[in-house]
Amino acid sequence: MSAEAGAAENSPAPRGAEGSTGLAKTHSEVAAPSDSRGPESPSSQARARRRDLWLHVLRSSTRPKHVWSPMVEGLLGSLLVLLGSLGVGWLVSVSPLSRHAWIILLRTEPAGVVVSTLALTLGCWIMLRAWLRLGRVLEDPDQQQHWPPGSLRVVNAATVLWSLPQLIAIPIFSRDVFAYLNQGRLVLAGQDPYTTGVSTLDNWFQLGTDILWAESETPYGPLFLWIEAAVMSWAAESPDLALFLFRLACVGGVIMMMIFVPKLARLHGVDPARAQWITLANPLLIISFISSAHNDAIMVGFALAGVYAAARGRGVLATLLVVVSIGIKPITIVLLPFIGLLWAGAGASWRRKFAYWFFTAALAAAAMIGIGLVQGFGFGWLAVLAGTGTGSVFWSPIGIADGWLGTLLRAFGLDSGWTLEVFKIGGRILSVVVVLWLMFRGSDRFIVQRMVWAFTALVVLSPIIQPWYLLWLLPLFAITGIRKDWQFKWVVFTIMFFLTFGASDQLSIYQFLQLDQQMIALSITISWISIVWLTLVDRQTRWVVWDGWGLPSFSWERPRLRRRGRPVVPQPQGPEAERADGAH
Repeated sequence: MSAEAGAAENSPAPRGAEGSTGLAKTHSEVAAPSDSRGPESPSSQARARRRDLWLHVLRSSTRPKHVWSPMVEGLLGSLLVLLGSLGVGWLVSVSPLSRHAWIILLRTEPAGVVVSTLALTLGCWIMLRAWLRLGRVLEDPDQQQHWPPGSLRVVNAATVLWSLPQLIAIPIFSRDVFAYLNQGRLVLAGQDPYTTGVSTLDNWFQLGTDILWAESETPYGPLFLWIEAAVMSWAAESPDLALFLFRLACVGGVIMMMIFVPKLARLHGVDPARAQWITLANPLLIISFISSAHNDAIMVGFALAGVYAAARGRGVLATLLVVVSIGIKPITIVLLPFIGLLWAGAGASWRRKFAYWFFTAALAAAAMIGIGLVQGFGFGWLAVLAGTGTGSVFWSPIGIADGWLGTLLRAFGLDSGWTLEVFKIGGRILSVVVVLWLMFRGSDRFIVQRMVWAFTALVVLSPIIQPWYLLWLLPLFAITGIRKDWQFKWVVFTIMFFLTFGASDQLSIYQFLQLDQQMIALSITISWISIVWLTLVDRQTRWVVWDGWGLPSFSWERPRLRRRGRPVVPQPQGPEAERADGAH
């Protein structure tokens, strides 16, 4: 597929609006009468020309000429991420890979670590650039039109192509997958992961599990415990095989998302190709759900399947699918009341709504009780769900509020140890209030939107918001419509923030090299340079910053050169110009 390329194609000037300088006038200048402000001085005209030229230089952008260009670029970025993961990804000491000469070179020599950090970070940003360029070439110039036929196949092909190298990458951005290994061993050993930490196992630290998991209970649902145990039973003593099997399970969740995101988008009148592009092809999802092998991919896949079944009136199937999602991570229990509303149907009376809430809750409870009885761990996952974790992250609203209040109290010499617990309890209460409000208030035409905001409240009002938590919400927002204005910009810059954080936060560097802080600084520097380049310099991506704000349009053309000796014919102005245009 081809698209026009050239400067200022996104905001073409109105026909006939060009002045003698070659810079088109803005809409307001064209609409204003020529004699309303009197003649402008030469200096003011020169300033206006310079201003418009600089605005043109900043805002002009081009489109890729074919989809193959961003697709190949994204593959290159993914391969760089793969290369970087070999040097600074999380590789367990007992892995046979750690004994290969070239792996040793990348992981134990300063030059190898620097090259790996560069490759990993640059690869993330090349993937992001490819993602933005792919959307640019597929998007119809008419902002009101859907993407061309065949766009969904192109987006799916790009997602698969960019994901393939990550199937064999060393885990990056998170080491939670190593906790899955030891939790699976706990289940096989007959211990309860809801009450016991992995530190009771031999060699748990050598298998890469973060020390934070040593005494922590698992936050995962009972069905995922079965997956963990099955993987560790098949993998036996091979951690690399176990990682690959967990990754394949997550790929299954991603495939479910690829199936149901377009289906749900069509039900909501949203362009399915664009929803798929925003959700599946973005590098944060590929890295978090495939490279990092987060079980959230499975959770989201079954949740979307359940929402689709409920929207089609298949309430029993929908409830069971959401129960599977809860069995992976219990957070999606918040979806059940809205599954009941979808099952009851639009225009249902309150009596019918309460009846279907009861049916949904009873069916879900029966399924979970059956799983608990068969598994033997009961409802231990509910006790974990009731907690909100320890600590907070600095970008969560609770973390921000706690930081501000704690700093203020300490400035006056007061105790600040109580603030986080108060904010956690307040956030939990407020999230419950928001969910109840959205259950009972709102139009039946917007049940899915109400469900999305209830889920968002639960996530945002938690003290811990991990980068991949965005990916719980992104598919649901995409299927209900993310506008091409500040909403999409918010998505892009949130992804940029978490890419910057993820690339610098999870670097596995041997302590004897003493390069930890230097590599963090190097990664963050590369990320900031990439952000500035993509948003302000690169003509194929800076449309993310400039388009969609409703700014006045203008374009610049090279001034025509007049032949020497040829008289300059003055152009008619005012009513004479209108009569002349009318004659044509």
